[in-house]
Amino acid sequence: MTATWIVEKTAHARFPYRIRIEREGRVLLAVRAQNKWPGAGSQIFCLREGEVDPAEVLEPVERVPIERLARVGRKLSVILDRPMRKRCEFLKVERPTSDGRDVVEQIFFRTEVAARAHRTSGRVELFPGGALDLVIDRREQYPWRFPGSNVSRAQLPAGDYALRVEERLLAVVERKSMENLLGDVSEIRGLHQQLTELGGYAHAAMVVEAQYADFGNPARVGKWPPSHLLRVLAELAAMHPKVPVVYAGNRKMGNVWAQRFFAAVEARSRAPHAPLLEPTTPLLELKVSDGGLDTRIRVAALEELPAVFTLLALRQRCPGAPDARLSRILNALREEGRLRREGAGRGSRWVRLEGTPAGEADG
Repeated sequence: MTATWIVEKTAHARFPYRIRIEREGRVLLAVRAQNKWPGAGSQIFCLREGEVDPAEVLEPVERVPIERLARVGRKLSVILDRPMRKRCEFLKVERPTSDGRDVVEQIFFRTEVAARAHRTSGRVELFPGGALDLVIDRREQYPWRFPGSNVSRAQLPAGDYALRVEERLLAVVERKSMENLLGDVSEIRGLHQQLTELGGYAHAAMVVEAQYADFGNPARVGKWPPSHLLRVLAELAAMHPKVPVVYAGNRKMGNVWAQRFFAAVEARSRAPHAPLLEPTTPLLELKVSDGGLDTRIRVAALEELPAVFTLLALRQRCPGAPDARLSRILNALREEGRLRREGAGRGSRWVRLEGTPAGEADG
């Protein structure tokens, strides 16, 4: 499922643009804005759209696929699927009225450049609260210490340390000394199963009490060739992207990292969702980025269409893609030596120069 960014021109003098985010015909967010895109280092004040006058005349300005929607603290982050002017965010602020009896909504639309330039750009999103409720696996013989937290011992289903919020295990950390991890290399399939189970949790990590460089040092790794160990570590990262491997350097810093990680996760669990949308509104957070529309055009031209095809065929394969973008990708593939153009004008054809034998023209 994808979402679409839609901008339309209105007849309103103060708010001349209507900006909508739609998904499968459902409007997720609609605002009236003072401009269609903020200038460098600035932000635009918006009004949430109320009832739409069916007689209102709206002039289409642009329609762009959305690559990703995500809640980042109190903000709604939007990544558009186009090369330029692609990152922006909406922030809702509630301010009390002058008499203090009510609150008014203010929505600000700003780009990545404006967010970086804002005076609060260095402020973190999550602020830890009180004591953490942590569980240490009872099989840990010399566990890390978490002063100021409520710590209990139990047999955890996965990992060595866990954060418990409202009786649920919200975050899990697997602790590895360098010796532990070197021992696991002999049973790499078991380690993969362990990390697969950790990846089922909302927040998980494997913390190694060593530096990454130690595994490339022949004096530290015993019988294992350093090249093999570095290949193993790369394989773990590639096969378990939801479980980051943190090379903390030593036991003390591993302990510190885990405590800060648990505190941040707990703070995020308390933070309100971006108030612009309902908490249950489906976003594109779980969609795996594939390089966007440019990549899909390349794949269509190099793999999905016949070895000889026309611009019309590519347009049908990539509906909604502007002709200028299709032509740009085709010309780039020609410069790379992947395609050859035959003819000119509407009758021209594109010939793939590698990969599959030439077929009949399509379209």
